[in-house]
Amino acid sequence: MLFAACHLASGADAADVRRFEFGVTNGKLTAGERTVRVTRGETVELAWTSSEAAVIHLHGYDLEAAPAPGAPQVMRFVARATGRFPVEIHGSSGRHTTLIYVEVHPSK
Repeated sequence: MLFAACHLASGADAADVRRFEFGVTNGKLTAGERTVRVTRGETVELAWTSSEAAVIHLHGYDLEAAPAPGAPQVMRFVARATGRFPVEIHGSSGRHTTLIYVEVHPSK
């Protein structure tokens, strides 16, 4: 299992990072935009807080974060693959619910 906190992009300083912040309460998105739009080549951070322990998965990039109360997590990656990728919360019942989408557009 890959945890995003350990998956750091190299070569990007803080000024070059596109950061988006999200809050999850009782398995539902309560803070942040439903669609994140970035350009291929950008370094992206998806910062997650949660009211309970959760596993959040970015499909297409195969990244996971496991935020919990008092323990926020960050998914950091370089947007290399273009397309629209769901970010899902994986529930203990095996049910997956889409929280947001990450859209990576080609560079101009």
